[in-house]
Amino acid sequence: MSRSQKNDNFIDKTFTVIADLLLKLLPTTNREKQAFNFYRDGMSAQSEGEYAEALQNYIEAMRLEIDAYDRSYILYNIGLIHASNGNHGRALDYYYQSLERNPFLPQALNNIAVIYHYRAEQAITNEQMEISKILFDKASDYWKEAIRLAPTSYIEAQNWLKLTNRLFS
Repeated sequence: MSRSQKNDNFIDKTFTVIADLLLKLLPTTNREKQAFNFYRDGMSAQSEGEYAEALQNYIEAMRLEIDAYDRSYILYNIGLIHASNGNHGRALDYYYQSLERNPFLPQALNNIAVIYHYRAEQAITNEQMEISKILFDKASDYWKEAIRLAPTSYIEAQNWLKLTNRLFS
């Protein structure tokens, strides 16, 4: 039994029913349907904190999915898992891969900026001021692009950009 069939939450059940109906109605290949099922099961496992299971499902979805746009979301979610586990280097790799396939993914841009901002703060703690400036500038660049794509999102980043005089630079 797939994870999506075991959902106890009303919203998850509703999503599953609608997704299953759409899969039956839309003209998609069996391979595309399988890829979507693995992706959906990965999202479900991820939302429950079952990261190892989620990664297994995402890897299977990547094996089956051929559409670059769909692959970008799978890669983005793999990046989220690595970031949640504190593996920021691997998270960055997956966020960059997601952007290669879909450059209009503001959440990936935001998460890259968050990692650079975090690393900049670590550099300050280690008294590496020049490195922190470079990392803050990188965070700024990624946040500006995320905000350009989603102007009503990332309010905290917009405030940080204003406070640090980086918004219009």
